[in-house]
Amino acid sequence: MYDNTEKINLKFLKSALVKESILHSAESILKWLQERKEVVEFQINSAPLNQLDHWHMDKKSGVICHESGKFFNIEGVNVETNYGLKRSWDQPIINQPEIGYLGILTKQIEGVLHFLMQAKIEPGNINVVQLSPTLQATKSNYTLVHKGSPPLYLEYFNGMKKSEILIDQLQSEQGARFLRKRNRNIIIEIQEYDDVTVHDNFIWVTLGQLKELMTNDNVVNMDTRTVISSISYGICNVDLIKTLELSGDSISIERNSLYSVLCGSDSYMSLSNIISWITNLKFKYELNVARKNINDLKHWHFDGNSIFHSEHKYFSVIGVNIQIGNREVIKWDQPMIKPAQEGIIAFIIKKINGVYHFLMQAKVETGNFDILELAPTVQCLTGNYRSGLSEYSVPFINDVLNAKEENVLHKSYQSEEGGRFYHEQNLNMIVEASEDFCEELPENYCWMTLNQLNTFMKFNNYLNIASRSLLSLISV
Repeated sequence: MYDNTEKINLKFLKSALVKESILHSAESILKWLQERKEVVEFQINSAPLNQLDHWHMDKKSGVICHESGKFFNIEGVNVETNYGLKRSWDQPIINQPEIGYLGILTKQIEGVLHFLMQAKIEPGNINVVQLSPTLQATKSNYTLVHKGSPPLYLEYFNGMKKSEILIDQLQSEQGARFLRKRNRNIIIEIQEYDDVTVHDNFIWVTLGQLKELMTNDNVVNMDTRTVISSISYGICNVDLIKTLELSGDSISIERNSLYSVLCGSDSYMSLSNIISWITNLKFKYELNVARKNINDLKHWHFDGNSIFHSEHKYFSVIGVNIQIGNREVIKWDQPMIKPAQEGIIAFIIKKINGVYHFLMQAKVETGNFDILELAPTVQCLTGNYRSGLSEYSVPFINDVLNAKEENVLHKSYQSEEGGRFYHEQNLNMIVEASEDFCEELPENYCWMTLNQLNTFMKFNNYLNIASRSLLSLISV
């Protein structure tokens, strides 16, 4: 007899194994996304920061803010740390203290859990429209500070309509760009017999289809990826795993990743040892972040049009005018973060005791809520490892960039969240280590199984958003 948690885990696992829904094929979903892009009118243009409607810079604090005092601010900070080679720097950062919803509504259709996804146009999306959560809204949005319409399906998440909570977590946003920002990642289920209106920009898909769609570049948005990364399939013994029906042969990445996600034994380090490792590093590393006037930031310049680094590195803060025909408010202005170069995030994985382990790094970033979080093996901008441009070394970057083709288990471009980041994408890779891969690790690196990572995912501020995004790409 399964308890409720086990039932939920099995619902997710069954949905993850269904790659072809009775409602739609993955190919038809891609076609539907293109159709939604063609029927919605949108216009996104750059604009000077000092000319954005309803936004201004406070002369005393040097903060760019909305006249309502809501949404978010662009602020300046000075950072001091004993982590890494660069110990002090200034930068702009997004301060958005309110907690928003990233929510997915689910229901069983013909016995398989389906996810209600939204074709959402964000101003920063590279390909304009991407599959987003059912509900993707800041507190300013769902409390109607913008004086527009309430977001669709909000009533299922705020308790006005009955639903069952399957997953409910506070998870961090991009630590290098947001100041201690978190969102509520939530998945709810309504009864199979419940009648729910599926609006024009929404579609039912299985978890397996979402995973399949993420093999394409920039189709599933960051917010969807972070929400589904929190899904756990529980713990099974090896004999039960072997009875599960899987497509492909026994040496496929899908079969091996299933062992890593379901096996609660054969890990390189115990959970208690990993917690001790993280605690020791939090005790060792310091992170002091102090507010600073944007006009006084060292190596940064504000010319009225944008905020940019003197060497045109990292990112800039730009202004945009936005018109999107199917949003709660169809026209608005806002600042956005524009990258100076593309990024790369990658896991190196290796079989230890017959189970795939993921090489994790404990990474300190400016906006982290609690000093450090678990990041992918490699997480950097391309300018940080190219010859002549590097200001710090990137461990294991050559193992990723020079990996043999047969050892590259996943490779795709995935976007950052298009509501705050303008045309930003990262190369996402999962690489199996070669036989001669060095066993010795720097002190802030550790081997963990998928099952262990899923355990840490249940708690706040352990895995950073880059890790969660990359983990979401793994099929079973």
